[in-house]
Amino acid sequence: MLRRFPQWVALWLFVLSAAIAVTILGTFILYPIDVHFLNILDQSNVPVTFGQLYRNYGQLMAYLHFPWIGTLHMTNFPVSATGAVHFHDVKNLFLLDYAILIITAWPALHFLRQLKRRGNTWRLLNPSRIAMAVPAALGVLALMGFDQFFITFHEILFRNSDWIFDPAKDPIITVLPEDFFAHTFFLAFILLELFCWLLYQWAKKQSRA
Repeated sequence: MLRRFPQWVALWLFVLSAAIAVTILGTFILYPIDVHFLNILDQSNVPVTFGQLYRNYGQLMAYLHFPWIGTLHMTNFPVSATGAVHFHDVKNLFLLDYAILIITAWPALHFLRQLKRRGNTWRLLNPSRIAMAVPAALGVLALMGFDQFFITFHEILFRNSDWIFDPAKDPIITVLPEDFFAHTFFLAFILLELFCWLLYQWAKKQSRA
């Protein structure tokens, strides 16, 4: 297993980055649901319609996704200097995840083909079981206290406190409530659990063949 360590790393980075990427893209569906479910329009300190809000969300997500968009501009929501710094940091994380996904895709899939061809898919069983425990444990920790989980997450990923928004200067934060981020995190945990489970089921099926 140590000899194949780089391949194992590529596989699990691929699984993790895929779960994150699908979660990010999934927010295009999750966000409008939460706008209604969480009454986000009532929380906004900027008077907007649902259509205007979703268009601004699309502008934010376009900035976070596309390297050639160098400046964040939302039609109805101004952005402060510190807010712009934070969103730029988030953009870098998004692009890093997509880069990891693309870079690890071929090595990960090639590794799986090798295991299948050599009849070694059983080697995936125990690692997959262990991997399934990770999102479950993170989900439990988040349920025990999402506020602290959310703070710790930001303290680990960001080098500054620019993620602490002032609603008067960055009104976008009023339409991105903590409950929406909680739903996003739980979606990521569910997808990661699902991907690990599918990998386990595939390995088990191939081992019996």
